[in-house]
Amino acid sequence: MTQAPWASGPGEILQHGISLLQRDTDVNRRLAMLSIDNAVELMIKTYLGLPRRVTGIGLSRAEYNEISENFPALLDAIDRHASDKLDGINLGEIEWYHRLRNELYHQGNGLTVEREKVEVYAELAKLLFKNLFGVGIVVREQGTELLGRFMEAWVRLEQAAGKLVAKKGNSSRSTLPMRDLIYQLTSLGFIDQVTAKEVEHLRMVRNEVVHGRTDSKTLIRPEMAERLEAIVGQLEGWEATNPEPT
Repeated sequence: MTQAPWASGPGEILQHGISLLQRDTDVNRRLAMLSIDNAVELMIKTYLGLPRRVTGIGLSRAEYNEISENFPALLDAIDRHASDKLDGINLGEIEWYHRLRNELYHQGNGLTVEREKVEVYAELAKLLFKNLFGVGIVVREQGTELLGRFMEAWVRLEQAAGKLVAKKGNSSRSTLPMRDLIYQLTSLGFIDQVTAKEVEHLRMVRNEVVHGRTDSKTLIRPEMAERLEAIVGQLEGWEATNPEPT
């Protein structure tokens, strides 16, 4: 799939930020965090500023200028106007990483950030880029392949779960929190209690990593990604061939 021309700017900044991790130093981690955050801000601004024919949003110039003044306003706007583009993305987590970026920027020299936090923010940024622009961004891998595989499978899980639950309610998409979606999937017969417990455990693993409480390389194992992908495949199969439980 060809990248849209308006996605090239944020894509290049994100690629540059991730490339800085090729040489792991305090300075490079700090600069990578700043670049990744700049890419996130620019991709949201870019998407919200696209013509109505592209996104269906069509903000006025005055509205766009107002929300572009600060990062929280941008998050509010993307949540309000494009919530369907936020599968697998928790804007509260994005804002937390942005605040961490601000600490690095405003508190002067000597302050650095753990590599793990930069890697997780990079994966969130890659997911947001794909959600907004419809194509994944190609970057040189930095030993985060398993983290990226797990995070991308989680996005697919949220998408499939939302579609299945929405079909039962005759709507285009469910915006329920993931814990509620798990309950609904179980109640509707799409997954059993054992699978529901597995998904809840994987949700907790995802949150532990994204919230910076545990190193992804310690917590996420290949079999977790494999199991998550298997559950996603089951739900996507339901969605494609049998929209209602029998």
